[in-house]
Order: sequence, then structure tokens, then C-alpha cells
Amino acid sequence: KRTPDAVFVIDTNREEIAIKEARRLNIPVVGTLDTNCDPDDVEYGIPANDDAIRSVRLLADFVADAVIAGTGAPVTAAEMGEAPAEAEAAAVAEEAAAEEAAPAAE
Repeated sequence: KRTPDAVFVIDTNREEIAIKEARRLNIPVVGTLDTNCDPDDVEYGIPANDDAIRSVRLLADFVADAVIAGTGAPVTAAEMGEAPAEAEAAAVAEEAAAEEAAPAAE
């Protein structure tokens, strides 16, 4: 419903378009800086390995926990602009599809 206060990017080389769009909208970019990344692409750089899954998971969890701690609550589907009923219906449909696929796999 509004522009974000910041954008968090794991791989600045891969997410060039997101960074350019954030710059155009004057949104600060927080991103990981591996040895092959340009530090001028982000306002707030985090030296980290953006190729290892465990490293990415650790950083993403840390940033998510910091956002939750800073705002006091996790972001809900309604805050992101999606109606809660639509989000619940999509979750129920995904569960039903997974249950139907499970017996077929056995």
C-alpha cells in the first residue's frame, strides 16, 4: 500500500533491476557484498557469502527477526495488500493439492 522503507537484497549482481528500481524510488538498499559485488550499488553493505545456502538463510533469518523486533509484529497478508480471505483460500488450495499428490506418489 506504500513504498517500503528499505529493500534487502542478497545477491546484488543478480538483482540489478530491483536495485535500479529502488534507486529510482529513493528507497535505501541493504545488501550482501561478496567479493564479486560492487559496494557502490548499495547504501548499507553486509560483507557476506551470497553463494552458500546456509549463509543466505542465516542472513535472511537475522534480517527478518530484526524487522519483526523493530515493528513489533510480523507483516500480515492484509498489510501487503492481499485480502486475508484470499491468502487463506490459497493456503487451503495448496494443502489440498499436496494431499492429492501424496497418495499418487505412493
